[in-house]
Amino acid sequence: MTGILGVPGAHLYYEVRGSGPALLVIATGNGDAAPFGFMADLLADRYTVITYDRRGFSRSPQHEEVPDERRVEVDVQDAEALLDHLADGPAHVLGTCSGGVTALALLAASPDRVRTLVSHEPPLTVLLPDADEWTAFYDELYDVYRTQGVDPAKELFKNTMGLGDTRPPKGAELPPDRLAEMLDRLRVNQVFWFEHELRTFTNHDLDVDALAAAADRLVLGGGTASREDVNYRPNAALAERLGLEVVDFPGGHLGYVTHPHEFAEVLAGVLRRPDA
Repeated sequence: MTGILGVPGAHLYYEVRGSGPALLVIATGNGDAAPFGFMADLLADRYTVITYDRRGFSRSPQHEEVPDERRVEVDVQDAEALLDHLADGPAHVLGTCSGGVTALALLAASPDRVRTLVSHEPPLTVLLPDADEWTAFYDELYDVYRTQGVDPAKELFKNTMGLGDTRPPKGAELPPDRLAEMLDRLRVNQVFWFEHELRTFTNHDLDVDALAAAADRLVLGGGTASREDVNYRPNAALAERLGLEVVDFPGGHLGYVTHPHEFAEVLAGVLRRPDA
């Protein structure tokens, strides 16, 4: 099932698969629901999986501009609106990359809406001892984007972050027509991400005290192939502050794409915990 939910200043495109406890998936910095489709199909026999395009991306147009410093806050409000509209009570939540930042902020703001929250490799470099160096890198990256264009900036970003292979396994690929549509959307999304999210989400002022109060329902995820990359470090730092451990998921930063079967099984196992 697909639908459109009107929220203040925007319309949110969403997809719903399966039945069972609600599982809301908050997309990455590309903002698009499509890369999660195959993994969502694998989980649809156990969960009502809700995927959506984040505000301003792909099929979720925003009709009013949001100040960059309020983007995380407004993304949280959008997630709350989707949960109120589609979930019957508290839901499981998975957020990855930028979506992982939103997911953490959602748990801090609305713990009563969440059963289990999995934040996979949120890029919160502000939590790191060398945060100033990473802030300088993102400023440099933004300058490369503005002066040289999207493609050189993407290459610098990919090489620095250690993203590696991003291709799905055989059998998990989108049909050619849907793949072309998605890639067209993502090309537009890249500009929006560079302009409005690159430097904001990485420096988000997370309410760690509020997370500590809800730590019993928080899972901090990292990729087995990311352990030496900066993507893994913010959750490791947050886990130390909260007295938690990082749960490893198959693959790297995009494990839900490159290892969808394995990623889905680890996720389902986490959500089946006695306290979940």
